Order: sequence, then structure tokens, then C-alpha cells
Amino acid sequence: MQNRERGAFIVFEGIDGSGKGTQVSLLKKRLEEEGFPVCRAAEPNDSPIGSLIHQIMIGRIRTTNDVIAALFAADRLDHIQNETNGLLQFLNKGINVLEDRYYFSSYAYQSVDMPMEWIMNANEPCERLLRADMTLFIDISPERAMERIENNRVTKELFEEKERLVRTRERYLEAFELRRDREQIVIIDGDRDAGEIAADIWEKTRDLFRK
Repeated sequence: MQNRERGAFIVFEGIDGSGKGTQVSLLKKRLEEEGFPVCRAAEPNDSPIGSLIHQIMIGRIRTTNDVIAALFAADRLDHIQNETNGLLQFLNKGINVLEDRYYFSSYAYQSVDMPMEWIMNANEPCERLLRADMTLFIDISPERAMERIENNRVTKELFEEKERLVRTRERYLEAFELRRDREQIVIIDGDRDAGEIAADIWEKTRDLFRK
């Protein structure tokens, strides 16, 4: 029987096509096999704001980047606090949460066309509410990521252009540098076999999880 200690909160980041979704699934499977309570989360959620963001990301609705960034911040606040399925609710019950993207994705994607400081200020309430125990950045080349996207996606999203992925990766690294003293950030070599990456992630995270 699990105790009431707060669960671990692990965030996976990476440019589109980095394979982070696969790694979230592999870590979740391992945690379940070893008896850890775990759930998988992702933003945007399925709230009205999240549905609007999805329409923007696939290009059905056009708007400015500052609007997108503000929508992401609002969606994420609900994602954290929602009384039915919010992250804090799960964590406070002792459930470990694996999150596919968090506020670093706003820093990287939205700040490609906007000042990094503006984006960080927009996300500051989220950081106050819930900061990850560890953020894992699955790092691969934008060229390889684009290749994966083109081979596996029927519909490309708003941000999935090679030049944008190059700039986005640079912005991720810039954000990590700016926050290195405030967050535990681990950069994972994503150019290896998926099994090797999964083993590396397990070694780096396993002491954080709660039963």
C-alpha cells in the first residue's frame, strides 16, 4: 500500500520528433512493472483552452505567438490545479507523474518569435505552483527529428519546420542555461537506440520515485 508522501514529478522535453513520447511510455511501463504508482500526463489538456490550442497547432486557427503563449500558460495552470485530474491532485496522493512537456516547451517554442523574458514571466505562476523534480531533455539533431516527423505524421503541426526546430533547440538550451541554478535539468543523448536511452533515463530517475 502506497504512502501519502507526494509522488515524483518528472518532465520530458525535446523538439518535436525527438522520441520523448516513446521514452515516457517506456518509463511508465517499467514503473508499473516494478510496482510504482504512476500516471502519464501531457499538455495541452482537453479543456476548452486545450482544444483551442490544438486547433492552432495544426493550423486550423491562425493567431499571434503572444496569444498562443498566453493560452498555454492558462491551460497549464488548469492542468496543475484542476480538481478532477490536476497534476497536484495525483502527486499529493503519492502517484508519480510523467509529464510530456511543461513550461520549458513554452520557453523554447513561443520564444522563437518573442522575448524569452516575456515567456518566462507568463509561465511564472506555473513555476510557483509546481516545479519538476527533474526535467529530461531528449536531445537529437533537428535534421533527424524532421525526418522522423515526415515519416510518421499525417498532419504536421504549426511548429514543425526544420528551421524552426533548429531555433527551438537553441532556445531550449538557452532556457536551461538561464535556469540551471533553479531546476534539475538533465540532457539525454537521443541519438542512441531507444532501449539504451530508456536504460539511461532509468538510472538517472529511479531514486526519485515513491512507492
